[in-house]
Amino acid sequence: MSAVVGRFAPSPSGYLHLGNLLALLLAWLDGRALGGKMILRMEDLDPVRTSPAYAAAIAEDLRWLGLDWDEGYPDPAFSQSTRTALYAAAFAELEKRGLVYPCWCSRAQRLAAASAPHPGEAVHDPRCPCARLSRKERLAREASGRAPAWKLRVPDLEVSVEDVHYGTYTQDLAREGGDFIIRRADGVYAYQLAVSVDDMLMGVTRVVRGRDLLSSAPRQRWLIETLGGTAPVYAHLPLLISDSGKLSKRLGSLSTQALRQELSPQALTGRLAKLCGLTETEEPLSPKELLPLFGWSRVRLEDIPMDKDMEI
Repeated sequence: MSAVVGRFAPSPSGYLHLGNLLALLLAWLDGRALGGKMILRMEDLDPVRTSPAYAAAIAEDLRWLGLDWDEGYPDPAFSQSTRTALYAAAFAELEKRGLVYPCWCSRAQRLAAASAPHPGEAVHDPRCPCARLSRKERLAREASGRAPAWKLRVPDLEVSVEDVHYGTYTQDLAREGGDFIIRRADGVYAYQLAVSVDDMLMGVTRVVRGRDLLSSAPRQRWLIETLGGTAPVYAHLPLLISDSGKLSKRLGSLSTQALRQELSPQALTGRLAKLCGLTETEEPLSPKELLPLFGWSRVRLEDIPMDKDMEI
């Protein structure tokens, strides 16, 4: 039986918020309940939006809450900003196999091509029009001097993942997801490629994250297997939502910086445990004390509204 390896994979683009903390807590509980080790990887791909100061703050917040890890930060080998050569090698392999192509579509065009048809509309082909450019058309776009993004050409293939929490999730890669960007026009490697390469090369066997990323699981499984790796087991969790939708790092009142002024780490863990369904009360608990109570069957499936009674 292979060793269990879980991971924390925050993006240091701001302070953690309550939704992040719930995902990180459940990732830790999932990995430790199986006797596995935990990795802390900083997903700092975007040099404009991320910073070392936020990475340090995230690590400190994890320590404060009582979530430990065995490998990773501050080792620079576990920061995506230092792993560009690995993504470049994967990109080159995919390119050699004829699976990548340049895309000059605008952001609005990409969104329109990826959207689902409304009732009564004909089902459109989600394949990017740049995938069908003639040689003459491609040369004309190259001559314009505008740098393209690069997309991965996916097959018309149904791929399923057995999500630990939500069960079987199946997606037709071409018809439902469509080709997706793996390198941006500015040369930065995109999330889907980087996270797949990292999970594969770091030997990650368990991925715990928010339900909003469930639709990425089939393409990541296919990409990892295409590169010769073994995809991890995925477990997605419900989202904490406000009146305006999913919680984000812009909600300063729910950031760890605010939460730490009002609550002890045990009180915050108890609040998170009740929010997701692991406990019926908000009894203060450390993550280690919560560990015997953990089980995915106890975690709620529906998203969690942040009403006034739940606010800190």
